Amino acid sequence: MSFSRLIDQYRSEVEPALTSKVEELQLLGYETITEDDIWVYLKNKKWKKQKHQPRLHEIVADILKVSAGEFMNYVTMETIKQEAVFDFSDEELRKELLK
Repeated sequence: MSFSRLIDQYRSEVEPALTSKVEELQLLGYETITEDDIWVYLKNKKWKKQKHQPRLHEIVADILKVSAGEFMNYVTMETIKQEAVFDFSDEELRKELLK
């Protein structure tokens, strides 16, 4: 079984921790963050390279350790990756961007 599926098995069990983290981030002014956003961030960033069987307490700890800054950095970088595709083969464009 893939690591992603192993992690997904715990989703319902850690829902209270996800809800708590979302409420914390919403108190800091990030009103649009959802449990799914936090879950996807952790799967794509924190747990991407893990190979061992996850333990419930480790998953809960990772959820509760998410900071607003690291989460927003991830969201920003993902947005840039999706929206900004630059063609640096165009010499004039490259020079203009590097001014």
